Amino acid sequence: MMAPVTPSLRFEKGLFRQGVTSIVAVDEVGRGALAGPVAVGMVVIDTAVKRIPPGLRDSKLLPEPVREALEPACRRWALHHAVGIASAEEIDTLGIIHCLGLAGARAFTQLQQQGAPVEEATLILDGNHDYLNALLMRPARVVTRIKADRDCASVAAASVIAKVHRDRQMIAHDADYPGYGWAGNKGYSTPEHFAAIDELGPTALHRLTWLKPPTLDLPFDGAAEASAADAAEAALRELELPA
Repeated sequence: MMAPVTPSLRFEKGLFRQGVTSIVAVDEVGRGALAGPVAVGMVVIDTAVKRIPPGLRDSKLLPEPVREALEPACRRWALHHAVGIASAEEIDTLGIIHCLGLAGARAFTQLQQQGAPVEEATLILDGNHDYLNALLMRPARVVTRIKADRDCASVAAASVIAKVHRDRQMIAHDADYPGYGWAGNKGYSTPEHFAAIDELGPTALHRLTWLKPPTLDLPFDGAAEASAADAAEAALRELELPA
């Protein structure tokens, strides 16, 4: 088995040599879950960036106790950090890609409120699709990079911060909705999670459009659909975007 790749600042320093003075590193977590929000983490670094936290890796490659121990170091290492979320209800109404942008825009707004130097920053976005620019208040320079969460230390730090933030939310909700095992599965697909849905039905935190027969036979609920649409419009107004 190959050892996990250790992220570095090689890519970020290359951007600094091109004249970039501030970087916002971006990564999402929870995209494939059946329950709970999708979360987008962001960290800000500049040319004075320090040595990366020891043991830093993409959050998917770290056991939960290691992520928890590493997260405070990632927060201290970054100049600024933020996590934005989009709810299961918003995902059902708007779709996952739109909600990645919505969560990212919320995180970006938090950075602005912190006074982070983001207006002229370059954003490093994990993956090959820019889901952010359509929902930001002004166009940003976004550089997409496949496996950025594996290779780029700044993106790996954003990944760890976002993962721990979302995991803690799901662990807290495990007490609100006992029987689904969210403290362990964090809302992702597991046999136990599917069995709980079959036995107990969906909760307010489930992405109803992601639950397919025979796991669940959902009746049409016009009131719920209208409520979700209202929530989506409110989210767009929050960001001063056209509905």
